[in-house]
Amino acid sequence: MGAQRESWDEDRADRAVTVLKAVADPSRYRLLWALSGAELPVSTLAELIGAHVAATSQHLAKLRAAGLVTSRRDGTRIYYRAAGPAVRTLLEDASLAALTPPPPPATPPAPTTTAPARAHAPRRARAPHPATD
Repeated sequence: MGAQRESWDEDRADRAVTVLKAVADPSRYRLLWALSGAELPVSTLAELIGAHVAATSQHLAKLRAAGLVTSRRDGTRIYYRAAGPAVRTLLEDASLAALTPPPPPATPPAPTTTAPARAHAPRRARAPHPATD
């Protein structure tokens, strides 16, 4: 037969949604893209996305909570990197999905309603025609 279907795993689905929500911000997407190719400090990442270090740190905290980035301390600096090659794959897949043209709009079904039945008004009595002789 065909490929075996995976059974539904609610915990796995919840984790996937957490990951997608974490990436669903343009600044976090850009941070992840940069971190999937290099290990960088917060100050460099802040410059890259044109944000304050504090705002960048908040983005990185969300990405870390989703398991997408890891960090290491070197003296007073903290360096971040992608949690693994699957992060780059996720970003590339999202980029490819964004290039896929949307399906054409669905053709609306033909109307199935009929004209409403007309209520028959009582007929008015006609005036008699004059007799002609």
